[in-house]
Amino acid sequence: MKIALVSPYDFAYPGGVANHIAALERHFTRMGHEVRVIAPASKAVTAFGDRFIPIGKSRPIPTSGSIARITISLRLASTIKAVLSRENFDIVHLHEPFMPMLCSAVLRFSNKPNIGTFHACDGKPGYNLGWPIGAMILKRRLRKLDGKIAVSKPARDFASQYVPGYYNVIPNGVDLEHFSPDVAPIKEFCDGKQNILFVGRLERRKGLNYLIKAYRQVKLEMPDSRLIVVGPGSRPLKKYQRWIKRWGLDDVVFIGYVAYDELPRYYKTADIFCSPATGRESFGIVLLEAMALGKPIIASNIEGYASVVTHGAEGLLVPPKNSRALAQALVSLMKDEKLRQQMGAKGRVKAGEYSWERIAQRVCDYYIRVIGESPQKKLSRDLEALSV
Repeated sequence: MKIALVSPYDFAYPGGVANHIAALERHFTRMGHEVRVIAPASKAVTAFGDRFIPIGKSRPIPTSGSIARITISLRLASTIKAVLSRENFDIVHLHEPFMPMLCSAVLRFSNKPNIGTFHACDGKPGYNLGWPIGAMILKRRLRKLDGKIAVSKPARDFASQYVPGYYNVIPNGVDLEHFSPDVAPIKEFCDGKQNILFVGRLERRKGLNYLIKAYRQVKLEMPDSRLIVVGPGSRPLKKYQRWIKRWGLDDVVFIGYVAYDELPRYYKTADIFCSPATGRESFGIVLLEAMALGKPIIASNIEGYASVVTHGAEGLLVPPKNSRALAQALVSLMKDEKLRQQMGAKGRVKAGEYSWERIAQRVCDYYIRVIGESPQKKLSRDLEALSV
C-alpha cells in the first residue's frame, strides 16, 4: 500500500504524536509499504529523506495547558491538492483529523479512504483553537472519515463526544529495540545514590511542581537520593530553580532536552521512574519506555496512566496533585529493593505487549478492513457503537 501519515503538528519539534507517526512510518516501511509523512515543519526534517513532505509553517498556539505548534495558514489548498494528486495514496491516515489547519484541509480534499487517529482526552480536540469555526469544520468533514482509531479507552470516550460512532482502540507502542535494558547508564549518576527520573515537557499539567515538593520530603528520609529531570521548558525552569535554592535542596538535576537516541540511557540510570501528571494524558508513552527497561513506576492515578500501569503490579498509582502521597510512595519503594525488582520485571512483560511491531500490524490490518468494507458496513458499525 501507499500510505500517507498526516500530522497537524510541527514535525521538527519533539512530541508524542510525532514519535507515534515516526514509529508507524518506520515499521510500515519495513513491512514493504510505501509511506509519506505530511506535516508542517519550522525547519528542515532530514530523518525521512524524500519520504517527508512539508506543508505549511507552524506557529505556537496555547491550548489545553500545552502549546500546539500548528499551521494556521488558509493558503494550503493548492499544495495539498497537488500532493494528493501526485502521490495517489491508497489510504490517508490523519492524526487528530479535525485539528486546524493541515489535517482538516487534507481530509477535505482527499478522495481516498481516510482514517483518523484520536490522541487527546481533554479539552476540545483542536476545535477550541477556532471555536465555533472548529465545530463547523467538524460538521462538514465528519462524513469523509472512513475509519476511527483511538489510542486508549479514555481517548475514545472523549473523542466520541464530538465524533460519534465506532472506534478501533489501538494503543501507542514502544520500540523495544531502542528502549533496551542493554544500553549503558549515565556514568556520572552511578555513584550509589538512588535516582528518581522524570521525563516530560516542563508544563504545569505534567505535574513536576508536585514532584519537586514531594522530593523535599523524600530527601529528608532518603538523603542518598537524586531527582533527575529530563525535558524542555525554560520559563517554568526558573521557578523550580528558585524553589530548590530557597529550600536548600541538593541533588536536583535539570538536564533539559535529551535527544531520542540518548533517552534510553537516562531510563537505564533510574531506580524509579515518576510521572505525576495532573490529567489530560490519554496514554502513558513515557511509562512504557521506562517499563521496557525494567523500571518500577510511580505515577498519578489518572485514566490514561491507569490504562497502562496496574497499581501494585508494575508500579504504584497515587492521587494526582498530592505531593504528600507522592512522597510516601517514593519513600516506600526506595526502601524496598525486592519490590522494585519485581515491579520492574512485570513492567518489562507488560511493555512487550505494546511493541511497535504488534501495533503497526494492527493498524495495517485495520487499513485493509476499512478499504474492503462497504459504506453500509461502516454505517452499521457506527450505529451499533451509538446504541451501546
